[in-house]
Amino acid sequence: MAGGTLSHNAIALNLAAFLKSHLRGKLCQTYIADAKVGISQQGPFYYPDVMVTCDVRDRQEQKVVYHPCLIAKVLSSKTEGRDRGVKFRNYRRLDTLTEYILINTEFMNVELYRRNDNQKWELTTYSPEDNREPPDEITIPLFSVALSLLLSTLYEDIIFSETSENTDNLGFTELDR
Repeated sequence: MAGGTLSHNAIALNLAAFLKSHLRGKLCQTYIADAKVGISQQGPFYYPDVMVTCDVRDRQEQKVVYHPCLIAKVLSSKTEGRDRGVKFRNYRRLDTLTEYILINTEFMNVELYRRNDNQKWELTTYSPEDNREPPDEITIPLFSVALSLLLSTLYEDIIFSETSENTDNLGFTELDR
């Protein structure tokens, strides 16, 4: 998202760098914010923060990815409703998409939607609050690219605002204790 926060940018960069490094030498390609994904040849079209395609049909494309396996959105207050609503509804139409990741910038929280064998979408949340573990012990499995990502790696170098519900270093608020 143009004009986003520095945290937004750093989180997207952390994820993209980790994916790019992991997929080096494989037939998958990692793309960032300026790469367009098309739901069909006629659209709609979106610009996810990070996406991966491992589909040979996308290797010849120059402007649009039509067959991603993974899409990640770093949430902002201005776009969160659309990312959860109309965009996710359209992304679900992509038969190659198996994982959709929503990443919070206000506190450590990742929502991973994964398509199961019955073609239903299941949600798993990764956060110090939900997992009751420190971020360097929380692993986010990304099956679409055969990768396990630590929550702490995703949020590396991110400093959360004091106004983010007055959380401690594990992401717990005073109300949670």
